[in-house]
Amino acid sequence: MDRRTLLKLFGFGALEISFGASFPSLASAAVGKEVNWGYIGESGSQNWGNLSPEFQLCKTGIQQSPIDLQGAVAAGLSPIEIDYKQTPLRIVNNGHTIQVNYEPGSSIKLDDQTYNLVQFHFHDPSEHTIDKKPFDMELHLVHRNEAGALAVIGVLLKQGQHNAALQPIWDAFPNRNEPEQLVKTVKVNAEQFLPKDRKVYRYFGSLTTPPCSQGVNWIVMQQPIEISQNQVQRFADLISIDARPVQPLNNRFVLRSS
Repeated sequence: MDRRTLLKLFGFGALEISFGASFPSLASAAVGKEVNWGYIGESGSQNWGNLSPEFQLCKTGIQQSPIDLQGAVAAGLSPIEIDYKQTPLRIVNNGHTIQVNYEPGSSIKLDDQTYNLVQFHFHDPSEHTIDKKPFDMELHLVHRNEAGALAVIGVLLKQGQHNAALQPIWDAFPNRNEPEQLVKTVKVNAEQFLPKDRKVYRYFGSLTTPPCSQGVNWIVMQQPIEISQNQVQRFADLISIDARPVQPLNNRFVLRSS
């Protein structure tokens, strides 16, 4: 949905807003494994756009993620239908994050389109901020539809109570960068990681890692979930900082559930 259409909708008050369904295909936007990139130093996020021609959008893109969610406009957003199932724990330390690969069969329905849950992973600290304040961590649940377009649900994690639902994943953390491991004795259901309040922020952005492909439909939960100090530290001991700094909003709108 373009800026003019959004302005027209906002002018008529609390209408139910459905984001447009036309996204560029991101199926071929594989992160460049042959290019050494990271979060600090010469290969850090400030230099991603110079590391490879495939990473140009990291410095030239005008719809980049993450962003600060301050100033979001209240709107009657269509609810997101979530249908997550249990999956065996397939976990990998890829050197950039801890990632869990999801078996087929779990999905969300967004703007009358179905997006299948492919994987989820973590960032420390959070990549999105609210009023310029980061949270302790952030969970990204990555979905893809049949056309290859991406929708990512972001869940903000704040330090507080021990998170029992996440602990089986923490217990299985691989200590080094190595291929995917199947933990046959553990099953997870990503719905356990979502807050009870399903109000969200929504905007169009990008991958937060190279190649920074744009056209990603971002859904960030307004309510954070809690995680203990020990759990935050355990992740930090393995991965350390893996968060891209906030990017300019430019001419985009950020909407929030009213």
